[in-house]
Amino acid sequence: MQVFYATQFVLPLPAGHRFPMGKYQLLRDRLAAELPAIRLMQAEPATDGELALVHTPGYIQAISDGSVDPKVMREIGFPWSTAMAERARRSVGATIAACRAAFREGLAANIAGGTHHAYADKGGGFCVFNDAAVATRLMQAEHARRSRTQLPVAIIDLDVHQGNGTARIFRNDASVFTLSLHGQKNFPFRKEAGDLDVDLPDGTGDDAYLHALERALEELAHRFEPALVIYLAGADPHEGDRLGRLKLTWDGLEARDRRVFDWAWQRGVPLAFAMAGGYGHRMEDTVQVQINTFGAALQYAGRGDTRWHNPSR
Repeated sequence: MQVFYATQFVLPLPAGHRFPMGKYQLLRDRLAAELPAIRLMQAEPATDGELALVHTPGYIQAISDGSVDPKVMREIGFPWSTAMAERARRSVGATIAACRAAFREGLAANIAGGTHHAYADKGGGFCVFNDAAVATRLMQAEHARRSRTQLPVAIIDLDVHQGNGTARIFRNDASVFTLSLHGQKNFPFRKEAGDLDVDLPDGTGDDAYLHALERALEELAHRFEPALVIYLAGADPHEGDRLGRLKLTWDGLEARDRRVFDWAWQRGVPLAFAMAGGYGHRMEDTVQVQINTFGAALQYAGRGDTRWHNPSR
C-alpha cells in the first residue's frame, strides 16, 4: 500500500502552540519500523492550477506570498511562513497522489491531510487548503477527460469536528456526497449542512458511535453510488483526545476503520484516506490510533482477490 508524506516540511510554531506538529514524523517513523508492507513516498506539492479547482486565485496567491490578511491567519491558527505555504500544498498533493494510487491498487493514504475546515476563499481550524475537495475535483476532471462521464465521489468524514469547509464547497453538487459524524457541541460551532450530518452528544462511546456509523453507511449506500471514497480517519474521537469530547476506545476506533474499509471493499470502490485530526493528551496515544488505522487498512490492501477495481478503466 502506498502512503504519501511531507514530514520534512515542519512549521516553525511558537513554543506552547497547541497543534501537535511532531505527530507526523512520529507516525512516519513507526510506519517504517512496524509495517514494512507500507511503501512510504514523498508527496509533491499541489500546483496553482490544481488548487484553483476549489480555491479562489486571490486566496491561493495570498497564502503563497504571505500577503494573506492577518485575520485569516488567526482563523487558521498558524503563523504564516514559506514552510507553512509549502506544507499546505504538499498536504493536498499527498491526497491527490493517494487517490491516484487508490485507483491503481484499491487503497492508499496520506499520513496528514483531512483539512476539512478550509473554504474556497479562506482557511480555518489548522486547515489552509482543502485537500479532499481539491483531490475530488482533480479526480473528476481527469476521469472526465478519459471517459466524458462524471466521477461520483463520497467523502466519509469521521473526524470529531464537522467538515464545514467541505460541506460548503460541495453544497448542491450531486456528484459529491459528504457524510460527517461529529460532535454536536464541538468546533465548528456554526455547522454547514452536508448531505448527511450525524451529530453526536459529548461522551458518546463505542457502541453508540458504531451504531450511528452503521446507519449512516446504510443511508449513504441507499442514496449514492460512489466510484471513489475519500475517508477522513480522524483520531480525535478517542477518549484521550484534548479536543474531542467523545469516548471511543482504541478498539472502537479500529472497528470504525474496519467498517469503512469493508464498506468500500465490498463494493469494489477505491478508497484514499487521510489522518485528519488528533490532539491527544499524550501524542503517543494519537499515533497509536493512527497506527491501528494503517494496520486495519493493510488487511484489506493485502487481500489476494480482485474486489478492488478501477471504475475509470
